[in-house]
Amino acid sequence: MKQIKDLIDLITLDKVGENIFKGENFQTPWGRVFGGQVLAQSLNAAYQTVPDDRHAHSMHGYFILGGNLDLPITYEVDIIRDGKSFTTRRVVAFQEGRAIFNMSASFQLQQKGVNHQFAMPNLIPPEKLLSDLEQLEVQKIAPKIYNRFKKIKPEVIEFRPLEKLNLDNAIDEPAESNFWLRSKEKTPFEMPIQHQLLAYISDYGLLRTATLPHRNELSVGNTFFASLDHALWFHRDFSFDKWLLYSTDSPSASNARGFARGSIYDQNGLLIASTAQEGLIRQIIS
Repeated sequence: MKQIKDLIDLITLDKVGENIFKGENFQTPWGRVFGGQVLAQSLNAAYQTVPDDRHAHSMHGYFILGGNLDLPITYEVDIIRDGKSFTTRRVVAFQEGRAIFNMSASFQLQQKGVNHQFAMPNLIPPEKLLSDLEQLEVQKIAPKIYNRFKKIKPEVIEFRPLEKLNLDNAIDEPAESNFWLRSKEKTPFEMPIQHQLLAYISDYGLLRTATLPHRNELSVGNTFFASLDHALWFHRDFSFDKWLLYSTDSPSASNARGFARGSIYDQNGLLIASTAQEGLIRQIIS
């Protein structure tokens, strides 16, 4: 996906029935549907059934089965409630009649209220950092690893990590990660599209944070990774073409599961969204 239009086309679903929508898949190099794609597409489906004056403030999804890249995904939206201030939707994603994902989302009218937030971490600004690909080029990373890493994410989105990327050395690191991100193209869209773009990208790197303290141990044999659930809260308006800081940490890993959480700030220090995710980290030793 070299243009922002390609990403928007991917997450924008076709209506094929009453509250039923269908979408295609990004062809991932790991052979399963990318969780961020399903998050964004399910939010798109829900948004198509709510009034224009209501914007998402939270979504909570559960990944039930790995998605097949060769099959389209059908999204069915349940109209749970249309209240005076809040609107609630449930979305279930299907392939071949089997549910692979379900999500609940809540939408709200714009309203005034009290306002506070945690301060943004005092970190190096993006203008003084290399992009992730530039880091790997400086490190002269193996071409096979470099090309696989490059295929994982849309080219139209730029990432600038705060920490040094370490892809080929199994060195344990603290359970935290920080990186700036933004669209390379302008995104002059209404907030629903901004939300869907952020939902897509919010799945990048989050579960990886839970593996950082265990890189040496997980380098033995093969490890299977899979998202189990994902939550996203939208706090304040933002634009996806402005630098956003994604600051993540992992308070716990146990019972073959890793838990990670994230805070997303704009460059002015406003907390625009929060995330949380639990994923399967199952070591397979032959």
